[in-house]
Amino acid sequence: MFMKRALIIDSGVGGLSVASAVRTTLPELAIAYVADNAWFPYGKRSEAELTDRLVFLVERSLSFVPCDAVVVACNTASTVVLDALRARFDMPIVGVVPPIKTAGEVSRSRVVGLLATEATVTRPYVQRLKEQFAADCKIIPLGLPRLAEIAEEKLRGIPVNREELRELLRPLFGPGAPQVDTVVLGCTHYPLLLEDFKAISPPGVHWLDSSPAIARRLAQVLSEVPPRNDGPLEDAVYFTAPVEGAEALTAYLATLRFPAPQLWPGNAELVAR
Repeated sequence: MFMKRALIIDSGVGGLSVASAVRTTLPELAIAYVADNAWFPYGKRSEAELTDRLVFLVERSLSFVPCDAVVVACNTASTVVLDALRARFDMPIVGVVPPIKTAGEVSRSRVVGLLATEATVTRPYVQRLKEQFAADCKIIPLGLPRLAEIAEEKLRGIPVNREELRELLRPLFGPGAPQVDTVVLGCTHYPLLLEDFKAISPPGVHWLDSSPAIARRLAQVLSEVPPRNDGPLEDAVYFTAPVEGAEALTAYLATLRFPAPQLWPGNAELVAR
């Protein structure tokens, strides 16, 4: 019986990497997952557009699936909207931080790859993380929006072309590349490709995923929230646009104990905005 529920929101399926970690850390927690695939990817949106969109999505989602905390499971959105959400909603708001601090702790070669969207790698917030926690490291940023698309395709049942991955990651591991021994996964979509990354990279590379830390933070903030008294809470998965490859996606969702995806209930209102 679930007596607390978290809202996890992303532009697509990337936040499912966070949901998976939350399932491990908080198996007794109900989850409402919202994939704003109508606006995928968020990286091409302005800060003002993202803030307006996420405030609206969270507000309307909470109106039909009451929750006790919100996780913005998107690096791009987290660098923009957290302050606005915290000002609007009286509940814990958890964002995503690229694990650059961990990279500074574990890298021996002091050469670190940063895989992220183009929007994330250019944010001043990410630059501050590098200066604060990995100042003595050579950081090689790769803004690769195609990687998120590949992750979306993978969960719709489309096989990953590892030769394409190898070419995309050539600046990190190709001939003449520096000795990268650590890679920061700066987009929640990327852990969905972890086994593929490992298959096309040298052995021993540290692939850093922030999802376990996000799950621990969520557990911490929820420990201070009393259980709800409005009955057992259920899991739910919503998409803001029709889903291609729904059969494969539904099978993957089942491995995370999620029901089949539904169209987001406020979709007509969303389209009209």
